[in-house]
Parts: sequence; structure tokens; C-alpha cells
Amino acid sequence: MFDVLIIGGGVIGSAIARELGRYRLKVGVLEKNTDVCYETSGRNTGVCHGGFAYDRGSLKAKLCVEGNRIMGEVARELDFPLKRCGKVLVGNTQEEYDRLQEVIAQGEANGATGLRMITEEELKAMIPGVKGSFAMLSENSGILDPFLMTIALAENAVHNGAEYFLEHEVTAISREDDTYVVTAGGETFRTRWVINSAGLGCGKISDMLGIKGYKLIYSKDDYIILDDRLGRDLPMPIYTVPSNTYMGIHVTPTTDGNVLLGPTAEDTDNNSWYGVEQKNLDYLYEEAMKLWPNFTRGDYIRTYCGILPKWVDDEGRIQDYKIEILDDIAPNAVNLVGMESPGLTASVAIARYVIDMMQEREKFEENPDFDPIRKGIERFSRLDEETQARLVEENPDYGELICRCQKVTKAELLQAIHNPLGVHTVTGVKYRTRAMMGRCQGGYCQMRITRMLEEELGIAPEEITYAREGSRMFFGKVREV
Repeated sequence: MFDVLIIGGGVIGSAIARELGRYRLKVGVLEKNTDVCYETSGRNTGVCHGGFAYDRGSLKAKLCVEGNRIMGEVARELDFPLKRCGKVLVGNTQEEYDRLQEVIAQGEANGATGLRMITEEELKAMIPGVKGSFAMLSENSGILDPFLMTIALAENAVHNGAEYFLEHEVTAISREDDTYVVTAGGETFRTRWVINSAGLGCGKISDMLGIKGYKLIYSKDDYIILDDRLGRDLPMPIYTVPSNTYMGIHVTPTTDGNVLLGPTAEDTDNNSWYGVEQKNLDYLYEEAMKLWPNFTRGDYIRTYCGILPKWVDDEGRIQDYKIEILDDIAPNAVNLVGMESPGLTASVAIARYVIDMMQEREKFEENPDFDPIRKGIERFSRLDEETQARLVEENPDYGELICRCQKVTKAELLQAIHNPLGVHTVTGVKYRTRAMMGRCQGGYCQMRITRMLEEELGIAPEEITYAREGSRMFFGKVREV
């Protein structure tokens, strides 16, 4: 029996779980995947948006601006990477110049700050090699690590008492008197409050709650990851001038120095296929070269895809976020629909907005023991030599490199394997340490990491999965030794 049961443990669901820790509540999170960042929350550009790209007066605009404002404090508390590096939207024609002026006006009406036009000379002084005649600069935009942000929110939620149930896909919801009965992962849960934060599955859960009629489409966004040697030459994201429905191709640095090309934006009715087609790689290359021709195809190290849920009306127009409590249909149920970009930036602001709505109906007792601080796995390679030497002396596992590309030590990998959420997949280790994210993509370290998982968790090789359920790494031995 829970006070609050959250369906979906992505960045928004985990932000809600974390913020609910401020109150004396028993909180549970049902997540269908084997980790909290395997869908939209981890498969994006990792940008902290400024709030200028959304319609005036919309929830997207309001919550994005607030999320941007508080992101520095959240990153400090939860120990995940955030860089307020700024962002530019680059143009060349008079029409694009006029459009950027409109974007600035819209952003200022939304409460966004630090927006201004810059000349070609200023632009090229900021970003070597960029192509453009002028740009709009958003000084308060930035980049963050979407994996570590989501993981940090979830770990801090667990630290403050929340319970996560991974591999628990919700299959049924009913209501008995004043209690919701939720079936997930073959188990039955009871709760006074239920929150639909299911992301790509929000329509399905909304229907289960009896709130029907939402039409959802999905945007499939493909990306190319470039080698981290290029990050030194790209201090901030480069965007094209946006249309009313599409922000265009970006060239974006990551907090670890890689560069991302993308996204494409293709409508799809398949919200679980993450393949990247060659035609999209060619398109990304051609469009990105128009913005920042500082790379070659030889710099590619990986591709990936993200999928966004978009709520649309009968004419196909994309709608604002829907965050609602319908007392007459589903009392004590918070329904979140169409939580697409800027959901990463807005996640904590969304969580607080949700809790304010809940407290209009029930006042929660504050938890004096709430601890907002979470300490992540310290990146050994970024420490000074004196600190490194001290750590090796205290723990020899810091002296053994397992991932040579990213210089990840055995000590860091052990912390990732024994993580607070109980995630034990190969990518669970990868996202927490950056092992296997270098040029060789795990060619050297992947088998060493799987051996560590086998030994540390006491599981057979055939039980080790790469990411999702069924993604087995091994099916047996090639030969006996």
C-alpha cells in the first residue's frame, strides 16, 4: 500500500519521486524498463533550454523557464554535469533575421533572459568554423548529461525513501472505494494517489485511468555521435532558425566532449523501434556541414535514436503539455500527457507543479529528514595527480584501468555495478561511468565489464543483458576451457 504510485521512472517521474520525498509519504515508482533512462529521458540532445521556443503563455514555456532557472541548484545538489555555455541560432537571410527577432520577443514574453542578436564577427569569434551571417544568442542555455541527471534524481528519491520497481510494466488499473489497484510486473499494488508519467506510454495509462480521447503521435529523432576530439572546437550548441514545429538540425557538444549531429524529426506510429537508416545519416551529414563543416565521416563513432510523444488535435497540430486531475473521472490521479521536449529542462519544475496540484486537494506533512544531496561516482580521470595518488593508496582498485578510452577504473565500475537502483545491465554500467563510450565502443573493456558483473552479482553469463529484457549478451560457450 502506497500513498503515491508513479507510473514511469524517466526524468519526470523520477523528479516527482524525488520532490515527493520532501513530505511524509510512502512513494513507489513502476518502471517497465531495466533502468530509468532507456527511452526519451536518455535519448535526446542533452540541452538545457532557455524557454524561448514555446508559445507564449504555454505550460511548456512556463515550466521550461522555471526549470532553466533552478537547474544550477539542482545540478549542484545531485552532482550531475551542467555547463551554462549558451546556445546560438544561426541565420543568413532577412527572413531568418526577422524570425529570430520574433523568437526573442516570444522568449522575453515567456520570461526567458539573456537573449540578443549577435553579428557575424561576434559569432565566429565565439565558435571557430561556424557558417552564418548572424545569430541569436541565448546566454542561459546550456548542456547537461541526461543519463546522469535522470539517474541522480532516481537515486536521491531512493535515498529519501522511494521504492523503485524495475521491469514492472503496468497492465491494469482499477479503483476500489478510495484506492487504486495497479497490476504491474505480475504484482498487485494499492495506492491512494496515482501519477501517470509514462512518457511514450502516457496514452495507454490515461485510457486505463478512464481518461480517454487523447491522440498521440511520435517523433523519431536520429543522431550521430562524433569523436570527443571535436568537442574542443565547439563551445556551445549551434541551431538553425526554427520553424513553428521543428527546431532543425543542431550541432551540439556534450558535457564529455563529444559532438552530436541531429535530430531528424520523422513522424512514426512505432514508439519502440530505434534503428537509424542510412538516408538519415546522409541527411544529417549534409545539413550539419552547412552549419559547422569541421568534421568528416571518419569522426563518427556511433548513432542513436530518440522518440518523443506528442499530443495532437484532430487536425494534427501539436498541443501544449497536459497536466490534469479530473476529480469526476479519476480522483487522486494526476495525468501527464504529451511530455516531450523541453521535459528534461523542465522536469523538476514539472514535479513541483504536479505536487502543488495534489496539495490543492490534500495537504501533505513535510518531512524534516529530507536530504536533497546525492553524490555521484567521482570521475577518477578528472582528478589532480595528488588526489589520484591518495585514492589509489586507499583503494588499489583505483589503480586498475578497465576502460582505456575513457580512463575508467575498476573502483568506479564497482560503484556502478552496486548502484542504489539495483540496475545490473551492461548499459547501466556504461551510463553511470562512460565506460564503452570511447572510440572503440567497448572493444577493449566490454568483456571485462561483463566478467565483473558475473563475479560481483553471482550470476551466470547467460543472465547478463545489454539493456532491455531479452537483450542477452551470451547464449553459451563457444568452447570448453
